[in-house]
Amino acid sequence: MSFIQAPFQDFNHFLLIFIRVGVVLFVLPFFNSRTIPMLSKVGLTLLIAMLIHPITAKQSTVFPTTVPGITYLVAGELVVGMILGLVVQVFFEGVRIMGQLVGFQTGFAITNILDPQSGNQISILSNMAYLMAMVLFLVLNGHHILLNALRESFEIIHVGGLNLNRQMLPELVKHAGEMFIIGIKIGAPAIAALIFTKVIFGLITKLIPQMNIMIVAFPLQIVIGLLFFSISLRLLLIFLESFLGNLDTVLINTMKWI
Repeated sequence: MSFIQAPFQDFNHFLLIFIRVGVVLFVLPFFNSRTIPMLSKVGLTLLIAMLIHPITAKQSTVFPTTVPGITYLVAGELVVGMILGLVVQVFFEGVRIMGQLVGFQTGFAITNILDPQSGNQISILSNMAYLMAMVLFLVLNGHHILLNALRESFEIIHVGGLNLNRQMLPELVKHAGEMFIIGIKIGAPAIAALIFTKVIFGLITKLIPQMNIMIVAFPLQIVIGLLFFSISLRLLLIFLESFLGNLDTVLINTMKWI
């Protein structure tokens, strides 16, 4: 069986692999960007699926002949792909939240920009933190960990072998809530410094009411916000290194659990 012919020996089996790989790539950061042409995404998904197919060729999958049965198999692959992507995406959304909180406290909330990757209006600091996290993720070979975990997912959860149950939803909601914890932890220096600065300005306003505190506070607040935001970016590198160090184990444990 040649490399080119292998994916087409069993179209149904290959299609389920293609669906799982495609969902993972379309959910992950960088790959889900609107700036990447759709044909490039589909081509990359097809290439990875062709590489994985020979590994899973020996797995026996019973394909139903009814529409509900086929729908169930497709839904199972969609769920697996979304869960794998969600585990990684939670960290990046936490970084977005961190930038949004710091930007709001700094006064940059009124200067939102259009993010070409998502098509949404986001804070400048939020976009900067997200792009920084994405660059660090690629520099630290996080995409290699994801591709390896994607390959191992077919060994842990065979194609069409996922059993959907109601216990998944609470666990996924709980995991998704960790993005707020990540955002607070990374942005803690900047958030705490800006809150402390506003408290000081409030005391000055009470003690010296004749001072026009807005003229002094706004530029000083920006300087303090940007200074401590740079410290938060340094923490971002530390958190990302720790996150990637445990990512392979987390993904494998998650797949074993589901």
